[in-house]
Amino acid sequence: MAYKILLVEDEDSLISYLQPELEFEGYQVITATDGEMGWKIYQENESNLSLVILDWMIAKLDGLEVLRRIRKQSDKPVIMLTARDYVGDKVAGLDSGADDYITKPFEIEELLARIRVILRHQENSQTVPTTYTIGDLTLDTKSRQLKRNNQIIQLTQREYELLLILLQNINSTLTRDELLNQVWGVNFDGQPNIVDVYIRYLRHKIDSDPDNSIIKTVRGIGYTLRDDDNETEKK
Repeated sequence: MAYKILLVEDEDSLISYLQPELEFEGYQVITATDGEMGWKIYQENESNLSLVILDWMIAKLDGLEVLRRIRKQSDKPVIMLTARDYVGDKVAGLDSGADDYITKPFEIEELLARIRVILRHQENSQTVPTTYTIGDLTLDTKSRQLKRNNQIIQLTQREYELLLILLQNINSTLTRDELLNQVWGVNFDGQPNIVDVYIRYLRHKIDSDPDNSIIKTVRGIGYTLRDDDNETEKK
């Protein structure tokens, strides 16, 4: 089964370049040239889409607004594709739920590599129908649903993958490099503190009491998932 990608981009020349390159790699590609069209196509095809490549600076609805709408109902992987290279813009995109961020101009090989990493992680995470529980937090990898105290918590693709690795290694300390390699891949060339950034995102979402976080920092080494007050289990 071919992966289906939605490409939302307003530069005709870039669409004409990217679409055949992606199709040559075996992907099915749907295109949209503005935010309203992209959002409409996304809603019509959500269940069949594997990935969204979303330009930031597009008409009618900008890419950030489209991303926010997607995140209200789905954790579908999204790569932001944009000429904005200011660090604050990258943080805004990641905070809004983007799984990756590529600044124009870029090499097609880089985009293809990042797509492969995201789709591989998504596929791997869907092949282990296991329920992980720590305290009152439960992750069902079959439905990809996370709950804490019976409240559903929405995660981005990267947040999900990072939490899953921690849950698969409850009470074990994982170094930052181990987490980086398992979640972002060994060839990741982004900011070295990306693991710390996403740990902070996870803590904000799953820990109501920051003084008693189940994600523990092991100073100088990395992180571990542990609940000091409750029994942990994996089913």
